[in-house]
Parts: sequence; C-alpha cells; structure tokens
Amino acid sequence: MEPILLYDTTLRDGTQGENVSFTAEEKVKVAKRLDDIGVHYIEGGWPGSNPRDRKFFDLARDIEFKNACLTAFGSTRKPGIKVEEDHNISALLESSTPTVTIFGKSWDLHVEQIMNNTLEENLAMIRDSVEYLKQNSRKVIYDAEHFFDGYKENKDYALQTIFSAVEGGADIIVLCDTNGGTLTFDIESITSHVYNSFNEKYTNDAPIKIGIHTHNDSGLAVANSITAVKAGAVLVQGTINGYGERCGNADLTSIIPILSLKMDRLCITKENLEKIRKLSRFVSETANMIPLNSRPFVGKSAFAHKGGIHVSAVTKIPGAYEHIDPELVGNMRRVLISDLSGKSNVEYKAKELGIDLSANGHDSQKILAKIKDMEQEGYQFDVAEGSFKILVEKFTEQFKPVFELESFRITIEKDKNQPCSSHATIKIAVDGLKEITAAEGNGPVSALDNALRKALDNFFPDLDSMRLVDFKVRVIDGREGTAAKVRVFIESRDQYDIWSTIGVSEDIIEASWHALADSFQYKLSK
Repeated sequence: MEPILLYDTTLRDGTQGENVSFTAEEKVKVAKRLDDIGVHYIEGGWPGSNPRDRKFFDLARDIEFKNACLTAFGSTRKPGIKVEEDHNISALLESSTPTVTIFGKSWDLHVEQIMNNTLEENLAMIRDSVEYLKQNSRKVIYDAEHFFDGYKENKDYALQTIFSAVEGGADIIVLCDTNGGTLTFDIESITSHVYNSFNEKYTNDAPIKIGIHTHNDSGLAVANSITAVKAGAVLVQGTINGYGERCGNADLTSIIPILSLKMDRLCITKENLEKIRKLSRFVSETANMIPLNSRPFVGKSAFAHKGGIHVSAVTKIPGAYEHIDPELVGNMRRVLISDLSGKSNVEYKAKELGIDLSANGHDSQKILAKIKDMEQEGYQFDVAEGSFKILVEKFTEQFKPVFELESFRITIEKDKNQPCSSHATIKIAVDGLKEITAAEGNGPVSALDNALRKALDNFFPDLDSMRLVDFKVRVIDGREGTAAKVRVFIESRDQYDIWSTIGVSEDIIEASWHALADSFQYKLSK
C-alpha cells in the first residue's frame, strides 16, 4: 500500500483558531519539532498576507530540514490580471520554498455571488496560477476550497475546477471540506468518485495524487480524513491538537496513530510515533494553550482509569480496557484515586509512585477508607497525584518533609483608587536551619509563593526550573456563604514532569498554602 503523506498546517490554518498565535521565532521551533517527528510537508504560512509569515520564511531559509518539505501558502491569481503581476503569487515565489500550496474556488456560489466572478475566469485563474508556479520549478499542491459543498451543488463544475489544476500541472489535488459540514458517508462517496474520475480521464498519465483537508464543525474531521484515505486519498492535511478556525482542523495527533496502528498505513516510523505526545504538549505550551486532558491518544486522561473494576482488570490484561498500548504514542497508563476507587487503585498507584504500602504494617483497605473520608470533606485526589503521594506517605509514616513551616504572615493593602498590594513573610526550617524571607506578589497567594520560593532558593538553587501553570479555586458547598469550604488546585511543572496538588479549608489562604506546600515538597522529593 502507498504510504500516507502528512501535511501539517498548524503554523498557518492552526493560527486562525481563537487565542492561538505564534511569533515567527516560535514558528521556527515548532517547524523543527514537526520535522523531527517525520511530517512530510510543513505549511509555514501565507507570505503574501502578513509580515510575520514573511519573517518566518526568511528565518527558515537557514534551516536544513531532515524529513519535511517547507511549504508556502497562498491563493490563485486575482481575476482580470496576468499571473506574473499578482502580488500574492510573487510573494509565494519569494519565499523560496520548494513546494507551494495555492487554493482556488470549487463552489460556484463563491465564484459568482461572493467574488462576483465568472465561472470561466475562475477556471483560468486556477490553471494559470498552477502553470506559472510549475514554470518556476515549484512543486504545486492545489487546495480545492469548499470542494465537497461545491460538488453537492454543481458536481460538473466542481470537477472542472480540479481538472483545470491538473491541466496546469498540479502535483497533488486536495479536496477541502472548508465549512466542516460534510458527513462521513458523503466524504467517502465523493472522494471515491474523484479518484475514479481521475483514473478514467488521465489513463495514460501518471496517477494524480489526492489529498484531504477537513474541519471539525460537525465533530467529524478525524473520521472524515481517515475515510478519505480509505477512498483513495494519499495526503492528509491537519494540525497538531486540532487547532484551527471555528471548531478546528483535523487533529494529526489522532490521525497519525489511527493510520499507523489501526489501518496499517505507513506515515511515520514507530520511533517517531512515540514522540507524538511530547509534540502535542510542546505545541500547546508554545501556543500558550491549556492541554486538553481528554484528547485521544496524547491527552493526560487518554489512558486514565478510575473505576475499581477497570483497574483490577487492566492490572491483569491491559487490553481489557485499553484499545492500544499507551507507550506506543509516548503516553502512560494512569490510575486515579477517588471515592469510586477500589483497593486495586490504591495498590497500583502506590506502586507507580514507589511507595511500599506494607511498610510499618499498614493495610491498603484502611488507606482507601481514609481517602474516601477525605473526599467527603472536599478533597479530589484523581486530579492531585502529588498530594496523593504525600498523603499515602504520611499514612504509612514514610513521609520525610524536605522543609517545615514555622509561620507565615500575609498583609494586603488598599489605598483609595490604587490597586491592592500583597506582601508575605515566611519562616521555614530545612534540616534544622531556619530561614526568614519576605516577598511581594500579584495577590496573597502569589506573594506567598514568591516568599517560599525565595526562602527555599538558599537551600535548593535548582528551583528556577519549577513554575506554576494553573491555579483554580472552587467553593465546595456555597450554602455556608463566605464561611464555605474551598478547594484549591495547583498544577506545576518542570522540564521533565507535570504534577498536581490540592488543599481544602474554610480559609482560602490556608487551602492555597496546603496545595502550594505539597507542590514544592513533591518537586524537592524527586
């Protein structure tokens, strides 16, 4: 079977998603990671549309990609002008990429009612643009925008548009579900018809390669992409984490494992497939987007088990509740602890964290009962593995605190129309040595974090690698008004790991302290 070509458009179509943005320098970093994992085409941006993308292509000239072909994106020439006079086409050539992708209109509605163009001129625009780029020694990928909608409205004209691209010399024709509204069975039948039409029309020529580009407005982008492959497509366009306009593009972090592991279609190597979770995280961090825990294959919860029966089963036969081995995609099995847990959960989790439950004569059933009591009070250990580790160590009398709190004091000042200012003073002890420090912050918890970090830095100078990435406060039961218990959740990370901690109290500062202290204890104990 023919290998499937992967075409990543995270740096172009992905940036059209709400709140997703990359600087030119960040684009370079992402492009290098995409190249490392074995992506075949990297669409760097639209050089004719903005200075940032032009800067990226200037920076990318000095990069020697090992696996990927860098691609510039743009549109066909404008109506009524010569192709060599079109600014957008010139910008594509000036980007110096070996491959160029251009899009054109396949839907007569867009041609006549949106562009106020004629159907004949639109065909000429497509053919002229592809032909000119081929004359300038570029490989050309043609994106047939709105192809599926156009096909359903006017099949003959939609086919004429892609035939024009082929006649101009296009190397690959990509069928686009631009609005994301086409259903899977229509994707299959239409792609099959295009595939057969090419074979009939160009019997004596080299086979025309077909690609697929889908959006997720109906929640079907991944399903539609793999269905198109089944129907004859050999190139799949998508983005890492499914970033993109409106509801996003097809998510390559799902498509790649499905192609490799479930359809037995070669796209990247086994070794590179194991990097896909780290790539997903890297792109999330670079885009400053919170990773989606429930994302298939690469999400934190993709192989997480909470129910006691499930955990008991996967400890015996993982395939009982896991559709693939998590390590194939660089992920790992996680067992969650909650009031739904059984003894198997506690024993599995303790072993994973390196805790000997039998030490000092403790029983896992008693530990489970204690955990369930604490969850009744508002704790939630399925999202706070760092606190769970410390808790079990305390239950089994194995906890050795790296530091101990002597006291802290926080003051908040408010002067007239000025914003509040927060100051924290803290006194801790490390191996009998005491340290007192003070710090300011953007709020009381920030001030406390800064003061603790400052105090610990005198003993542990490598703390600079640790940072807080998420902070959440939840009122557990609001019926008590301002006296209600609150739950504080903190997520922290360093260059190797991500961990979560939790604190519960009627006092928001005390709850924050417990979560904060656990986070530092967990980091330093590693």
